[in-house]
Amino acid sequence: MSVFAVEFKVRDYECDMQGIVNNGVYFNYLEHARHEFLLHKGIDFAELARQKVNLVVVRSELDYKASLTSGDQFVVTVAFEAVSRVRFGFRQQVIRLSDQKVVLEGLIIGTAVNERGRPAIPEAFAAQLAG
Repeated sequence: MSVFAVEFKVRDYECDMQGIVNNGVYFNYLEHARHEFLLHKGIDFAELARQKVNLVVVRSELDYKASLTSGDQFVVTVAFEAVSRVRFGFRQQVIRLSDQKVVLEGLIIGTAVNERGRPAIPEAFAAQLAG
């Protein structure tokens, strides 16, 4: 399984009153990394939407292991995982670079829906994800 990674740096405004990254901000980190992963695979999220193929998240499982603070540099990893005929998954981690500490592990389950709102994953899309 190949792992894709995107590097980030925590911005002050992403932290809460405790001085740590707000738990909801991690969803943004994970989503941005997935979009970069799709681009890396040659998949244009916006073009799919124009073709009436909409990628949607149907389940998110996040395990918070440690906290990031302002200025921390970290990577978000993405690894594709086939789940079923109409669902796919992304195993993701957030890893602080200073000590290689895994601060979050997640599994994001998605699908593609067609213009009728029905799950339908185009074969070419599935092949690009797995390749």
